[in-house]
Amino acid sequence: MTRILLVRHGQTEWNRVERFRGRADVPLNDVGLAQAEATGQRVAKEWQLTAIYSSPLVRAVKTAQAIAVHFDLPVQIHPDLADIDYGDWQGMTPEDARQRWPDQIDNWYNHPERTRIPGGETLADLRGRAMSVVDELVEKHPNETIAIVGHTVINRIILLGILGLGNRRFWRLHQDTCAINVIQAEAGEFTLVSMNDTCHLHG
Repeated sequence: MTRILLVRHGQTEWNRVERFRGRADVPLNDVGLAQAEATGQRVAKEWQLTAIYSSPLVRAVKTAQAIAVHFDLPVQIHPDLADIDYGDWQGMTPEDARQRWPDQIDNWYNHPERTRIPGGETLADLRGRAMSVVDELVEKHPNETIAIVGHTVINRIILLGILGLGNRRFWRLHQDTCAINVIQAEAGEFTLVSMNDTCHLHG
């Protein structure tokens, strides 16, 4: 059995005010740095990791580094763990984007599985690359515990993928900053052990 700790990065200013982040390399803010440190301490207390993988974006890398320091492991960057490509929406608030793309924004919040972000990705595009990463890492790390540090969108898509749920359920899952999800993989099947665990941030 392979155990995966799927972690969302810590808070950024664009999380706090709700802007489409995507591939913008927005750093952790002070709250996010503290969250990442608390996450590293929690992981070190409960699990023994053999590898840590991260999105290439700095907010994920810094969160991964805060975990890795407890295990003397390198953070391995995987480009296919990058956040969704928000295309023309990147950097905008949802209200800003609605002024230019009212139909697409409505679709995003009501029918995310049908939405192609202008200049960006669909959830189907993202799911293809996200699940390929998961399958690759499970095969690479049999009977080990690994961490994957990503983003709210890709983490939700991975959770839908391992549960066998369609992308239309995208908004039915929640991923708080520095949430930990525990997934077990065995014989080609996945079990979700826990989801969106943030108890380490409220001690």
